[in-house]
Amino acid sequence: MNLIFFLGIVSLFADITYEGARSIIGQYLFVLGSSSLFVGFIAGFGEFIGYFLRILFGYLADKTKNYWLFMIIGYSINVLSVPLLAFTNNYLVAGILILLERMGKAIRTPSRDTIISFIGSKYGYGISFGIHEFLDQIGALSGPLIVSLILFLSKNNYKLSFLTLIIPAILCLIFLIWTKIKFSNISEIEIKTKNYESFKSSKKFWIYTLAIGFVSFGFVDFALISYHYKKINLFEPTIIVILYSIAMVTDAIASIILGKLFDRFGIRILIISVFLSAFSNPLLFLFNEKALSFLAIILWGIGIGSQESIMRAYISNIIKKEERATAFGIFNSIYGFSWFVGSLLIGYLYSVSLIHMVILSFSFQIFGLLLLLFFQ
Repeated sequence: MNLIFFLGIVSLFADITYEGARSIIGQYLFVLGSSSLFVGFIAGFGEFIGYFLRILFGYLADKTKNYWLFMIIGYSINVLSVPLLAFTNNYLVAGILILLERMGKAIRTPSRDTIISFIGSKYGYGISFGIHEFLDQIGALSGPLIVSLILFLSKNNYKLSFLTLIIPAILCLIFLIWTKIKFSNISEIEIKTKNYESFKSSKKFWIYTLAIGFVSFGFVDFALISYHYKKINLFEPTIIVILYSIAMVTDAIASIILGKLFDRFGIRILIISVFLSAFSNPLLFLFNEKALSFLAIILWGIGIGSQESIMRAYISNIIKKEERATAFGIFNSIYGFSWFVGSLLIGYLYSVSLIHMVILSFSFQIFGLLLLLFFQ
C-alpha cells in the first residue's frame, strides 16, 4: 500500500501544478489578447487529446512494458509545461503549452493506472484507486487556492503565479523518480487470484465501456454549472467557488468510501453511484433553490468520485495485466470522446431549452446504467 500512497503524492503535486494553472488559464489567455473562440477551442481540444491519445500510449506501454518510462515522460511534459506559461506573451504559444500539458497527461495516465492495478490485486482494486483519487483531489483543491492567494498578494500577477507552480512541479518529479527507484519491479507485485480476460474478446469490457460512454455523454461539466449559477444570479461568485470546493471534497471522500464498498459488493456500487449522480442535473437546472442546489452538488461530487475511482477499478478486475494499459487507454478515450461530444450538445441545448437539455442528460446516464444492470 506504500506504493499507492507515494503515487498519490506524485498526483497531489501534479494536480497542484496543472489544476492551479487551469483555474486562471482562461483569464490569462484573455489578457494575452485571445478570442473566446480560441479559448473554447483550446479547452475542448485539449481535453479531447488528453483522453483520445491514451489509446496510443496505453498500447505502447503494454508493448514495451516500460510503464515507468511513460510515466516519467508524461509527468515531465504534464507539469513542466505549466511554469513555461510565465515566459510567453503570445496566446498562440500559450495555447500550444496548454495542449502539451494535456498530452503529457495522456502519455502517463494508462501506465499509472496499470501500476495501481498491480498493487490493487493485493489490497483491493476499489480501495487502491480510491486512496489515489483522495490524494489526487487534495492537490486539485489546493492548486486553485494557492494560485488565488498568489494573485491576491501580487495584485493579479499571472506570470508570477505560473512561475511559482514550478515548485510543486519539481516536487512531483522528485517523488516520481524516488518511487520508481524504490518500486522498480512493479509487475511482479500483482497477485493472480482469478482468471483475467483479454479486452479483445471480453464481452464485459466492451459493454462496460459502452455503458460508461453513455454515462459520460450525459454528465454535465462544472463549467456549465457555474455558468448557469452566474446567469440566474442564484449565488455570488465566491459562493460558486465554494460549491466547487464542496464538490471536490465530496469527490475525495466518496472515492475512498465507494472504493471500499466496491471491493465488497462489486459493480452494484457503481450502479448506485451513477443512479444518484444522474439526479444532480434536474436539481441543478430545473429548480432555482439554494438548498436543492447544495444537494445536487453533493450528488455531482459523488458522480465524479465514482468516475475517478471505481470505474477504473472495474477494468482492473477483469482484464489481464499484459493488456491492461491498452484497455485503460481504450476506455478513457471513449469516455473522453463521449464527454466532449456530450458537452457540445448539452451546451447547445442549454441555450435552446433547459428541460430538453436535462431530459437528454438524464436519459443518457440512465441508459448507461441499464446497460450495466442487465448485461454485466
